[in-house]
Amino acid sequence: MDMHTVVVGTSGTTAEDVLAVAREGARVELSVAAVEALAAAREIVDALAAKPEPVYGVSTGFGALASRHISPGLRARLQRNIVRSHAAGMGPHVEREVVRALMFLRLKTVASGHTGVRPEVAQTMADVLNAGITPVVHEYGSLGCSGDLAPLSHCALTLMGEGEAEGPDGTVRPAAELLAAHGITPVELREKEGLALLNGTDGMLGMLVMALADLKKLYTSADITAALSLEALLGTDKVLAPELHTIRPHPGQGASADNMLRVLAGSGLTGHHQDDAPRVQDAYSVRCAPQVNGAGRDTLAHGRLVADRELAAAVDNPVVLPGGRVESNGNFHGAPVAYVLDFLAIAAADLGSICERRTDRLLDKNRSHGLPAFLADDAGVDSGLMIAQYTQAALVSEMKRLAVPASVDSIPSSAMQEDHVSMGWSAARKLRTAITDLNRIVAVELYAAARAVEIRAAGGMTPAPASLAVVEALRAAGVEGPGPDRFLAPDLATADAFVAEGALVAAVEAVTGPLA
Repeated sequence: MDMHTVVVGTSGTTAEDVLAVAREGARVELSVAAVEALAAAREIVDALAAKPEPVYGVSTGFGALASRHISPGLRARLQRNIVRSHAAGMGPHVEREVVRALMFLRLKTVASGHTGVRPEVAQTMADVLNAGITPVVHEYGSLGCSGDLAPLSHCALTLMGEGEAEGPDGTVRPAAELLAAHGITPVELREKEGLALLNGTDGMLGMLVMALADLKKLYTSADITAALSLEALLGTDKVLAPELHTIRPHPGQGASADNMLRVLAGSGLTGHHQDDAPRVQDAYSVRCAPQVNGAGRDTLAHGRLVADRELAAAVDNPVVLPGGRVESNGNFHGAPVAYVLDFLAIAAADLGSICERRTDRLLDKNRSHGLPAFLADDAGVDSGLMIAQYTQAALVSEMKRLAVPASVDSIPSSAMQEDHVSMGWSAARKLRTAITDLNRIVAVELYAAARAVEIRAAGGMTPAPASLAVVEALRAAGVEGPGPDRFLAPDLATADAFVAEGALVAAVEAVTGPLA
């Protein structure tokens, strides 16, 4: 086994493995223990299928149709039909990384031995992932209860050799053609297998895992831009002293303050409150950055706790329990994941908001303590970064709309059998948009703060070594420094990529060492 292979066992998986499969294309292997557990659980399902008594999911219909007992001759058709009928998504195609995470996490639950799926079905799931085949999954179709039904159904449809999928080259083709091209035999589903492939929180969980990874990087990036803005505004770093944060011991707050203090080490710009424009205190957006950024970091910690629990879970209905019992349950309900997805959207919106307030302060000559209006070269002739802040404000406004929780909504379905749903998939989808927006917002603050620091340096002041490293890296990436007005959109797009790719954090850590 090499470092690019993820082994799926019976006891769940890790966030690192999800990211490796979803984003890095890691191969997937079933462990010997998983294959044995699959076979043992299947024996139990086969035994129940042979009995005259109805068992939900094995010999009955589904949802509101669960009262009908299905004869043995119709059960294979039943399993095919549930996949076909539930593959009813609409809207744009979901991103490849989301679908790969979705498939991998469903395989994780199948491999637990609690679903009753045959080993060959699980192996086909792994084969499809390893072939780089990505089922076409649509934006709409999940209510986040009874699992992400439509998205998972579109994946199951590909296993059957039906519907459409994207090949490794990105071309969408009939799934049957793609399976044949990679020597994969379509599965013929038997009792319970169709249901077991559909009944999980895998889509929303996969998006949560990826969101946590993205937000971790963004929170570190926002600590850096907050420090640059503080420096450019000639603020004081005394508010970052460890003893001030020890007496309010929120871990995230302490980590953010420490990050900012390390970025500002050696700065000749901080602490000028009593110079030409005396200040007793900095504005909240500057002084309270560790408190706001830190609260978001603590929200991420809670999100990781929920994700880790769900990654260890086997979510299906019904489930095969030790001793041969097959029991119905409600573990497919997405509430635990949905709540934290919404919580993260709220924290992200507030982070975007405080970033924008600092940007606005940098551009306002009445509040920037000596910086030119809008950081323009010749204010009046040049507009400087005026409209960059408009763009940032529009993004913040959208993030506030996206922070409205999806999980407080519920639309009854399945003839009132499924009368309370989580809307977790919707919470995850809007969080992905919010994260994209937040990256852009941080990038605009970076762009403005870097220009402001350069203007201070040109005036004879000495920025911190870490700040100079950021400016140098940003310029090397193709973002121009202060000067007459120019076409700003390309610069902002480059700054956005600079943050997203981790170049901002890397530039600082080359000076400071690893940040939290």
